[in-house]
Amino acid sequence: MDNSGTEQKDLKLSAWNVKRLSIMAIFIALSAVGALIKIPSPVGTIGMDSAPGFFCALAFGGVTGAIVIAFGHLLTSAIVGFPMTIPVHLYIALQMALWAVCYRWVNEKLGLIPAVIVGIILNGVVSSFAMLPMMGMGGVMGLLPFLVVGAALNVIISAVAYKAIKGSRLI
Repeated sequence: MDNSGTEQKDLKLSAWNVKRLSIMAIFIALSAVGALIKIPSPVGTIGMDSAPGFFCALAFGGVTGAIVIAFGHLLTSAIVGFPMTIPVHLYIALQMALWAVCYRWVNEKLGLIPAVIVGIILNGVVSSFAMLPMMGMGGVMGLLPFLVVGAALNVIISAVAYKAIKGSRLI
């Protein structure tokens, strides 16, 4: 029995896994750099860490983007000492991973502009209100403008970068 077809498939699959892991590592490193660029806010964890994750969601798939964006948030939070506790930041990281998948999905179904709008609403507005049980309405209203600005900057940067290299051999 000839297993060369199976071996060939396994070799291609492992090469893709190495490539995918390399891409994620590079973009997680970019998230770490972005984590150092802070947007002043009451919580101190709003930074430029999610643009690489949003970009990856568009360019390489929702799962890749979700992993990168989740690690990006955890890096940002770690830099400032997890001010809202590790479990809350894990919840936020999972939430942001979901937003990256939604961003990709809306881009595929409706286009980039609607995806940008949805990304900003999810990451800015919905994420603010997700903190309601922990922070109360005053905390949400205090957080909302900072989170919307941060979301807008990250999402728009990811969209512009994606648009700039879409169709190239880079992605």
